[in-house]
Amino acid sequence: MDCCMEPQWPADELLMKYQYISDFFIALAYFSIPLELIYFVKKSAVFPYRWVLVQFGAFIVLCGATHLINLWTFTMHTRTVAIVMTAAKVLTAAVSCATALMLVHIIPDLLSVKTRELFLKNKAAELDREMGLIRSQEETGRHVRMLTHEIRSTLDRHTILKTTFVELGRTLALEECALWMPTRTGLELQLSYTLHHQNPVGFTVPIQHPVINQVFNANRAIKISPNSPVARFRRAGKHMPGEVVAVRVPLLHLSNFQIHDWPELSTKRYALMVLMLPSDSARQWRVHELELVEVVADQVAVALSHAAILEESMRARDQLMEQNVALDLARREAETAVRARNDFLAVMNHEMRTPMHAIIALSSLLQETELTPEQRLMVETILKSSNLLATLINDVLDLSRLEDGSLQLETGNFNLHALFREALNLIKPIASVKKLYVTLSLSSDLPEFAVGDEKRLMQVLLNVVGNAVKFSKEGGVSISAFLAKSDALRDPRAPEFFPVLSENHFYLRVQVKDTGLGISPQDIPKLFRKFVQSQPLAGKNSDGSGLGLAISKRFVNLMDGHIWIESEGIGKGSTAIFIVKLGIPGRSDEIKYSFVPKSPETYVKPIFPGLKVVVMDENSVGRMVTKGLLAHLGCDVLAVGSGDECVKAITYEQKVVFLDISIPGADHFEVAKRIREKFPKRHERQLIIALTGNNDKLTKENCLRVGVDGVVLKPVSVNKMRTVLSELIEHGFLFESQ
Repeated sequence: MDCCMEPQWPADELLMKYQYISDFFIALAYFSIPLELIYFVKKSAVFPYRWVLVQFGAFIVLCGATHLINLWTFTMHTRTVAIVMTAAKVLTAAVSCATALMLVHIIPDLLSVKTRELFLKNKAAELDREMGLIRSQEETGRHVRMLTHEIRSTLDRHTILKTTFVELGRTLALEECALWMPTRTGLELQLSYTLHHQNPVGFTVPIQHPVINQVFNANRAIKISPNSPVARFRRAGKHMPGEVVAVRVPLLHLSNFQIHDWPELSTKRYALMVLMLPSDSARQWRVHELELVEVVADQVAVALSHAAILEESMRARDQLMEQNVALDLARREAETAVRARNDFLAVMNHEMRTPMHAIIALSSLLQETELTPEQRLMVETILKSSNLLATLINDVLDLSRLEDGSLQLETGNFNLHALFREALNLIKPIASVKKLYVTLSLSSDLPEFAVGDEKRLMQVLLNVVGNAVKFSKEGGVSISAFLAKSDALRDPRAPEFFPVLSENHFYLRVQVKDTGLGISPQDIPKLFRKFVQSQPLAGKNSDGSGLGLAISKRFVNLMDGHIWIESEGIGKGSTAIFIVKLGIPGRSDEIKYSFVPKSPETYVKPIFPGLKVVVMDENSVGRMVTKGLLAHLGCDVLAVGSGDECVKAITYEQKVVFLDISIPGADHFEVAKRIREKFPKRHERQLIIALTGNNDKLTKENCLRVGVDGVVLKPVSVNKMRTVLSELIEHGFLFESQ
């Protein structure tokens, strides 16, 4: 019975066998886990606790080693096995304790993973919201692009407003929208356009209403009360009105808007756009819808400004066309007047130069005859005055060249001191008649020779001194000339005159002081206008100032100078001052040849005996005078009166041909061309010289075109003709117009 009651326990060998097998599999599992951890750490590039895993792996390996060694303890084992078993267990205990201590520090970090997870979830929610905002903005942008395209597809303001309201009503499902525009007075807003009524009338609201000021002072769309005066543009109903927003529309540029009482020009003003949601609707304005309204308001403002600019441009185009028609008519009239003036000047040029040519030529011939000292002085005075008169005539006839800036200075070397003395000799006889004294003072540092336009400088000097003598009844005129220093160059009344000193130039300052009638300060600026003089002098000198000072001012400006007049008032005299820029001989860039002054004592007047010359001039007086000049110089002269006679009369014996080309209407260039065709060989060609009263650019170009060798400006004196022939014989052509 007792044997039956004992439990059937397995034998000790079987238990040992089960433990043996279990320890083997435990050891196998412990050794496999570190391999898996090593694979995990290798594949995980961002795992932060690799050293903890290494320590934990060592613990597991030691545990596995302990169970593996324990396999040898189930049987009789040696002391070595026991020692190894003991060491393995000690190491396992040490590593397990160290691992437990490390877990105390790691667990808080592991617990923070949950916090990070919550943080990431919140970030994901924010990203979802931002994506929703981006999608709403994209939708708003799509609507804006669509509305912008529709609005800007036309430049008619009515179409712009209609398209805007229709598209806004369809996109935002609006019940009504409207545009209030300022009236012409700017004191009220007038309902100008609505979604359902294009031309509403009778609705105005004071522009100083608080709701309107609130909207105008905000740069965004704001909600307003449905009961606001600007929102009462729809019929009243039983339903609850929907939400209403209003936004300002900048009036960037309005011009002549003809919608009821719109202003012609509005600057820094606003219109008001009001939009209403459907009645009895729980719908509210969303943020992206308000942004859409703001953008559309700006686009409407731009489109309206473009439409206004288009209208202005159309009106400007029409006005411009009218102005162009008027200008074209004025241009044709001006061209006709210019042609008439040029024809008149051409005729007067010829008619005035012909007698001057005779006077100067005959006076120069008379000068070379036997005369008493008194007679020679009178002839020289006549000759100098005639030359000056010829220059003045040339200036008057060529005034148009001064006005359009085409007049060029004739730069050359001249004796500056002699110029002043010659001017004094010309003025003294006129001053002596009025019993006036004329004095000349030249500073010691003033250069004797200079480079510039001698004739123009002489003309300016004579004009200024002549006016001083003209308006002086007693006393006299003092002329002072000196080298202008830097402190004497500037005139505070003319800040635009800014002279610059250099080594190659100097500035000549001339002061002409008189004891005449004087000038009032307010009349001084008028003196440099054509045919103008001060009022107090008008009744006393009826001949006026003419062109003298006006031309002098142009000449002074051409010489990089400045001219002005000073006077303390009526009866106190006046002082005319002018400054001109002149070159220094041998240094100035204008000099193309060295200057050698001619000495009257050593200068030999050449003659040309036997030189055969042909003179062609249709004017009998001019033909006779030119022939007399050439005959006086020893030439054998053949004078003819027409181009055909000239071409027929010329033979190989004639060496020089003078053609008068100053007669208007005659094509004397054709005569020169026919002469060149008659004698084509170069060694047979005659030297052709053109006598003209106009040496402008066109005349010179025409002469060059037909093969003329030189141009001589009438009138011509004996010395001038002598110089022309000398240069022709020496060089075969004239260097420049004589």
